[in-house]
Amino acid sequence: MNLSRRRLLRTAASGLILAPLAGCGGSTRGGGNVETESSAGSLLRSTARLPEPFTVPLPIPPVLRPAGTDVYEITQRVSQAEILPGLRTQVWGYNGIFPGPTIVSRRDRKTVVRHRNELPEPVVVHLHGGRTPAEHDGYPTDLIPPGSAHEYVYPLDQPATTLWYHDHRMDYTGPHVYKGLAGFHLVHDDEEDALPLPKGDRDVPLMIADRSFAEDGSMIYPDVHSDFISGVLGDCVLVNGAPWPVMEVTATRYRFRILNASNARRYRLALDPLPPSGPSFVQIGSDLGLLGAPAAHAELQIAQAERFDVVVDFSAYPIGQAVTLTNRLGQGGTANVMRFVVARKAPDDSRIPAKLTDFRPLSPSEAVVERTFTFQRGGAERHATSLWTVNGRAFSPDHIAATPRLGTVERWKLRAQNVAHPIHIHLAPFQVLDPGPYATGWKDTVDLASGDQAEVLLRFDSYRGKYVFHCHNLEHEDMMMMANFRII
Repeated sequence: MNLSRRRLLRTAASGLILAPLAGCGGSTRGGGNVETESSAGSLLRSTARLPEPFTVPLPIPPVLRPAGTDVYEITQRVSQAEILPGLRTQVWGYNGIFPGPTIVSRRDRKTVVRHRNELPEPVVVHLHGGRTPAEHDGYPTDLIPPGSAHEYVYPLDQPATTLWYHDHRMDYTGPHVYKGLAGFHLVHDDEEDALPLPKGDRDVPLMIADRSFAEDGSMIYPDVHSDFISGVLGDCVLVNGAPWPVMEVTATRYRFRILNASNARRYRLALDPLPPSGPSFVQIGSDLGLLGAPAAHAELQIAQAERFDVVVDFSAYPIGQAVTLTNRLGQGGTANVMRFVVARKAPDDSRIPAKLTDFRPLSPSEAVVERTFTFQRGGAERHATSLWTVNGRAFSPDHIAATPRLGTVERWKLRAQNVAHPIHIHLAPFQVLDPGPYATGWKDTVDLASGDQAEVLLRFDSYRGKYVFHCHNLEHEDMMMMANFRII
């Protein structure tokens, strides 16, 4: 990638306001001026009375108990949840909850997840970041009809990491995920277990997502063919399904598995106040597992679907200190995410070792093929609407954009036009050449600012079959910014 351009764009992003595309700007519900922030999309205003920040406790998604050895059962159904205090919100949830239950697996132990669909629409389940055979990857047209069930088999022959599962139905991923169809799937292994990192109650998953709410507490999701074709930005930030929550912590180290599960919003996370000494965040893992060595950050920029595995040391703060996780890309309410309160001292035998795992960088000389893919609006239309495309083509299940060979490495140039595009590639782990501060390690999603380019080295070493790659702005994905590759 053009590293100097990438750093310049990201440095400027904290003060950048992107206008919507011509003809796709955003009127907002509930009155007020059009507002877009430093993400592709338009802001959708709530008409509900939103709670004061930092008054709702942080919930932790429950760990799903197996129905048998490494076998799990999930029912997708409509339910009611109290997301905003005093109001009931209809959610579409895995086991009726949002986020869905967390599945915890071991490396190289086959996990079977049986999904039953009791929702009124067909669904698809994708294990995001999973090394999964094509028939179990959640291809967008492999539907589970209402009243039916499907069994997904995950070999999990991959290192310990933070994965997540979510709906992936063609044309409907955005509204389905927005309604609540997302959950964590954690993979552990012996190597990670042996590290002296924070564990137990101090290993905390944080799913960040923005939503907008009507006066009766229901979630608002607009017609994206008009003002919101660039993306839906909510004005209420949820963490683990709670609005601007607060978490009581001890003066010790915590491990946070941060996931951006928003449809269109990017975040630049920072702590306020900054630690009196040491970095705000020490990154230990990326999308697909541990880094070779820890990396210190004053802030973290995280695009949709990316994961950052970080350690925060609260012993640097005095007892009673309130520490706010802020979003430097937000405005007003979206400038805050959640708050920690350092409540008391506690013993802490954790530490961050200088080496986390053996990490072998891929070399460009290993690539046997080079390909270029441009993500932009234009080149195809549907119902008189210009679509989001890959190389000027709208998604078709029948068109194959690339045919990599099993056992090879390829070099792909990914280019973003018009607006920011976070690009997710199924199955094949990749490394970003010249990654900058935020794209190190093994990745499955890379964040591209408008006009940016990333060059990635992909390793096709697991399964043959047809898979997709796409923009993880879910409105872009639903409006055809997706393509197939077939591993032969």
